[in-house]
Amino acid sequence: MDWKKYVLATLVLANILVWTSVYGQGPGNLKVYFFDVGQGDAIFIDTPTHKQVLIDGGRNRKVLSELGKVMAFGDRYIDVVIETHPDADHSAGLVAVAERYRTGINLDQNSARRGQTIDFGDGAKLTILFPDRDISGWDTNDGSVVARLDYGEASFLFTGDATIKTENILLHLDKDLPAGRQVLDVDVLKAGHHGSRTSTSLTFAEVVSPEYAVISAGKDNTYGHPHKEVLKILERVGAKIISTIDSGTIEFDTDGTILRLK
Repeated sequence: MDWKKYVLATLVLANILVWTSVYGQGPGNLKVYFFDVGQGDAIFIDTPTHKQVLIDGGRNRKVLSELGKVMAFGDRYIDVVIETHPDADHSAGLVAVAERYRTGINLDQNSARRGQTIDFGDGAKLTILFPDRDISGWDTNDGSVVARLDYGEASFLFTGDATIKTENILLHLDKDLPAGRQVLDVDVLKAGHHGSRTSTSLTFAEVVSPEYAVISAGKDNTYGHPHKEVLKILERVGAKIISTIDSGTIEFDTDGTILRLK
């Protein structure tokens, strides 16, 4: 084989490997990543058939490097992007994401409404729990989009910067229905507002009763997050507390029965 044929064969093989990595991934487990983006939120969901969801994007371009670690090489499409609220530590990084990635469904405080459900067709389902009303004119944190993710027996609750005011609304929605408060009972809670005392009341934490509580915050942040009061509440309800401050990016993996913290 002369050198030209060798180079051509090498390029063809490399091309095959690249596109196999993008399109040839078979069904797997559900994976949820809480990216370490400093003082902010960015959560990435990869469903069993590789439908991809990004909830918030942190305050800068760091989210791009985190996405590059978990998305297939050459993949430039995210199925669903949710901006929980417009504060910079949740939304600014989404500008960089929009520059590099094409997106399918885009939701924010104005377009998200309770009851909207995205069924990915592989057992994974994302449901909007809040807002249930027009929140224009509200404090941005109070109006945070709250969503629940289910896959088999595994469940996650994403709360943005939802405050105790928002939590109280959620606690009273459908409270008289048989499954009313059960909709808040999940395995993994993303603690609201980076572990601030303005979120995660004892009543809310008791109803959610998470096995794990994730706190996304920056090391030595000026807000003092997470607050000691919140840590005590989460400890009281038996949650294992994990923070991006101590652990960096946090990954959960589940087959729908067994939930693993990786």
